[in-house]
Amino acid sequence: MERNSPPDEAIDRRIAARLKALRAGRGWALNELARRSGVSRATLSRLENAEVSATAAVLGRLCAAYGLPMSRLMLMVEEDFPPLVPPDEQPLWTDPETGFRRRSVSPPARSLAGEVLECALPPATRIAYDDPPRPGLEHHLVLLEGALTLSLGAAVHDLRPGDCLRYRLEGPSAFETPAASGARYLLFIL
Repeated sequence: MERNSPPDEAIDRRIAARLKALRAGRGWALNELARRSGVSRATLSRLENAEVSATAAVLGRLCAAYGLPMSRLMLMVEEDFPPLVPPDEQPLWTDPETGFRRRSVSPPARSLAGEVLECALPPATRIAYDDPPRPGLEHHLVLLEGALTLSLGAAVHDLRPGDCLRYRLEGPSAFETPAASGARYLLFIL
């Protein structure tokens, strides 16, 4: 049985507050962030006021504009973590648009370089990111179940259970599942 920890509404409010603080910290108006991220000013306003839940694609664009990985943004909105994180206390976030689920198995910490995510992408789903959150960010993806096509710029990789793809994010990327199967995978970020 999965538990959202903390509740979805609370994390949406904390994401909204953090997004507003990041923008204010840079001294950017909504128009400037819209220009840098490609996300409309209206959407940004609604996100910062917690009127809507952010999707993975929108968070990816915003993180690219700010130059930080999505996991670091999530760290900024999540509470401090003890060294041992039992499964029922691992933060789970679900993209309201695609159903993509992201569980922070080993949450990022300011004093540690790496983290581990367990991700699940439903069948016939595609999530694309125009830019990496930070160029050169190292990923190790291990496909546990299903099938996944990962595009890294012009390179396309078809993964099957047990495959491990190691890469550095340098440009656009896309995660896609076929109609017959979703995908569940571990993502190690360094």
